[in-house]
Amino acid sequence: MILLVEDSADDLIFMQRAFHKAGWQAPMVVKEDGEEAIHYLTQLNNSGDLTQYPLPSLIFLDLKLPRRNGLEVLEWLRTQSRLKRIPVIMLTSSRDSSDINQAYELGANAYMVKPSSLDQLIVAIATMQQYWTEFVELPSFNS
Repeated sequence: MILLVEDSADDLIFMQRAFHKAGWQAPMVVKEDGEEAIHYLTQLNNSGDLTQYPLPSLIFLDLKLPRRNGLEVLEWLRTQSRLKRIPVIMLTSSRDSSDINQAYELGANAYMVKPSSLDQLIVAIATMQQYWTEFVELPSFNS
């Protein structure tokens, strides 16, 4: 399962279309701001039943979010013992080196600047799918 945290309705449609066209079939949960993402992850974290409430295997996290920005969500996530191993891809339009550096310092696994065209985004998503589902071993969340 993928958690996508994105506040822009246009970018959300763009992302969902790209995931579909890239053939990424994983179920997706969407949250529109940082506070919603934290609330959702807290609920999953506290459930104790990973079969009924599976944790996301990957989080795509926008940087510029209302209520709590992506960096605040990432910082919170990395302090949660059961959640801190979930890979996080920062997804943003910012090329600001301070944003990039801070994201990696807080534990981001990747920092992706949103491509400007759907075709470029499809290629990026397809590449990420191959990397994260075929080449990488993801952590276990049972312990």
